[in-house]
Amino acid sequence: MAAQKINEAHEHIAKAEKCLKTSLTKWKPDFDSAASEYAKAAVCFKNAKQYEQAMEAYLKEEQKKMPEAIQYIEKACMMYMENGTPDTAAMALDRAGKLIEPLNLEKAVDLYQKAAGVFENEDRLRQAVELLGKASRLLVRLRRLDDAAVALQKEKNMYKEIENFPMCFKKTTAQVLVHLHRGDFVAADKCVRESYSLPGYSGSEDCVAMETLLQGYDEQDEDQIHRVCNSPLLKYMDNDYAKLAISLRVPGGGAKKKKAPASSPGGASGAPAEEEDDYEGGLC
Repeated sequence: MAAQKINEAHEHIAKAEKCLKTSLTKWKPDFDSAASEYAKAAVCFKNAKQYEQAMEAYLKEEQKKMPEAIQYIEKACMMYMENGTPDTAAMALDRAGKLIEPLNLEKAVDLYQKAAGVFENEDRLRQAVELLGKASRLLVRLRRLDDAAVALQKEKNMYKEIENFPMCFKKTTAQVLVHLHRGDFVAADKCVRESYSLPGYSGSEDCVAMETLLQGYDEQDEDQIHRVCNSPLLKYMDNDYAKLAISLRVPGGGAKKKKAPASSPGGASGAPAEEEDDYEGGLC
């Protein structure tokens, strides 16, 4: 009996997976049918006392219903906006972003940015910038670094507007990491130079770290980059930015350029040319 139920469960799972497939004649997955088949599979597993597999099937059922649920939330938000309750709309979009984030990062970014836009239109910048921060981090995770650079600039501008300058410093650091991963040293350097106008930035720990990092990057100095990238200031940033720091490598493969040794009185140089490099490969 148990074996029969398990076989039935697997048949339902196969049907569910078929419902999710697309083809030339079927452009969209059938989420409703897939959810129904996962629910049937869960019941079969439960009857066969395969509780762990039953739980997995139930979770898949819920996940397949999620896109449809998000669509309803977005429609509800439009109604909230039309009825003059934008705060409720923004909070609903934020909740929808949290729900879909484990399943679809791209959609979560869209929802967080929409929620931020609603709060911004209502001049609730503190709420708006928090949601922009969520979107920026996910853009980094998705490796959409060009978009992340734009989002971070908007974040920094908003923090400047509400005069939260310490957060502006942190966003400058995030910008530098993103731009260096994009291979754009000029843009990274510009972010630091523009931040000199922020009260308290020049000479701050954040400023000195970024100046040191940029110098090391420009001079291809592995040791210098390694020290900055592994300092507590960068290691304890939000996880997505910390990963950028520890994975940063100097351009051209990362071999440190050593100064030429002083010539001996007899005119002979020190170490031979092939021994100039201390390291092979990248760092961090």
